[in-house]
Amino acid sequence: MKTFRKKLSLWRLGLGLFVGSLPTFAVRPVFGAEHISLSYGVFQQSISIGALESYAATGKPNGAFMAFAHFSKPDQLMQLRQILTARVPLDSDKFRQFLHTAIGEQFVRDLAGLIQSNEPQLSISTLRSALIRASTEPGGLTLLNVLRQFPGDSVEIDLARSLKLIAAWQTLMNQTSQAIAQVDQKAKLEAATNPLPSPLPSLDLQYQGSFTWEHQTLTLTDRTRNRTIPVDLYLPLAQTPRPIIVISHGYGTDRNSLAYLAQHLASYGFVTAIPEHRGSNWQQIRAWLTGETEALTPAREFIDRPLDVSYVLDELERLSQPKQRLQGRLNLQQVGVIGQSFGGYTTLALAGATPRFEQHGTYCLDWQDSFNLSLMLQCEAQTLPQLITDRADPTDLADSRVKAAIAISPVGSQIFGQASLSQIKIPVLMIAGSADRIAPVLSEQIKPFTWLTTSHKYLALIHEGTHFSSIAPAANSEVVPLWGSDPASARRYVSALSTAFLQTYVADQPHYRPYLSAAYAATIGQDPLSVSLVRSLSAASFTPVSHRFPLTGSLIILGAGTQALGFVYFLKTRNRSVS
Repeated sequence: MKTFRKKLSLWRLGLGLFVGSLPTFAVRPVFGAEHISLSYGVFQQSISIGALESYAATGKPNGAFMAFAHFSKPDQLMQLRQILTARVPLDSDKFRQFLHTAIGEQFVRDLAGLIQSNEPQLSISTLRSALIRASTEPGGLTLLNVLRQFPGDSVEIDLARSLKLIAAWQTLMNQTSQAIAQVDQKAKLEAATNPLPSPLPSLDLQYQGSFTWEHQTLTLTDRTRNRTIPVDLYLPLAQTPRPIIVISHGYGTDRNSLAYLAQHLASYGFVTAIPEHRGSNWQQIRAWLTGETEALTPAREFIDRPLDVSYVLDELERLSQPKQRLQGRLNLQQVGVIGQSFGGYTTLALAGATPRFEQHGTYCLDWQDSFNLSLMLQCEAQTLPQLITDRADPTDLADSRVKAAIAISPVGSQIFGQASLSQIKIPVLMIAGSADRIAPVLSEQIKPFTWLTTSHKYLALIHEGTHFSSIAPAANSEVVPLWGSDPASARRYVSALSTAFLQTYVADQPHYRPYLSAAYAATIGQDPLSVSLVRSLSAASFTPVSHRFPLTGSLIILGAGTQALGFVYFLKTRNRSVS
């Protein structure tokens, strides 16, 4: 089965993508029901949809398609065949709901503006109906099904513009590949320079520790913000107060998605708490897709999430007082935080990075012309300064109780920037996936890692890991490809390295330090995934990353929309009870 990220590469660049990565005659069509007309200067060639269907079915070019095939290599034609039939796994009813939301309607309107069709007036409703019909075809939402449903007999494709777009995409991919190679090379050098001690303790941090634990659920209410915060608490059964770790889930998920990590850490003696951020959990994304709200996430959530964590710590401190239910069980002098995706932003803000809500507003005018989907979320915060009236300084979100931070697939390159991330003074472990297409690894993790100035920083790169590899999928989920290949191994890496990092910098257990090394990471990595760990990188060695490309906003919107739709389907199928 093709991975979900490969299937969605087409849709991230938009339904207009005809050949997603061909370096020579890559084509980006605007659709027609029967023919596609390619133009490049004086050159013009018409290809029937039937010829494309025949090629997709048989792998043999015929008719006018032979001219196109003449300019392409065999592997490029194979890619074309895969892209024509790649299916986006989404629920057609949810897709219909998405297209009727404000952001979905904007996508359809932008797409209509791109189409050079012989249809005199291509209405929004006509185009939307075509997309919906395509999603209900037996084969699901594929490029061929979309082409079959588009109104008009023929459309024209500007091949020159298409080639520029593909060249820009390839430039970014080349930059990313070079950066990943440098991380891998640096990790090998660090492993050779600092090999594992011999003999290494026999403890395998990928698997459960020796502590037994109990699970409690708290329902907290911060009356100053009128905000209810459900919290899952995992408490080791121990005779002495234990260190505390608070875990912040990502956008569109819930506190169950990282329960495996909380349980793992509890088995090593950490009290772990997972609050649910109700303004950015799965209920919020469902409301967005059904049109109940126009906001991807409320701008206030960029402040409320860190405040949720601080409030949880306040309440845990209260509950640990004499005659309270957690008396003698918590060590408030040893506190760490972990966050994934939007939770990664939350973690970095708590660690001392100051969000720059106003400064990145200009950049956000052009977020649509970007291959970085996470900017869609980050730029929701640009209206925040006008909305916040109850805080003297809404950017002061750091919590001095936090001694170390782990950011997994974090988003924040623009909302923080180099100046803000360099303010962090505590130890930081950043975990990234090389195949992350939501928060691209070069833009959102590798470059930001080089901006950190703390003397104790680590970057763990999971090769072929996706944005979702670190969270637990639902049992029997039909959208498992969201997680890429072998997500179980990715979660073991996250568990092992998080344990080593937190034991070293939160629990003050220096004998765990050998596990927090490039040499140890190399021993636990195995095919099809591997993991590289580095302690430093030179920012000067990376080519400056350009986000801005000639890409219409609607194309990115569809990529985010279909990703969200697939994620909603996952949330519908997941087992919401924590085992």
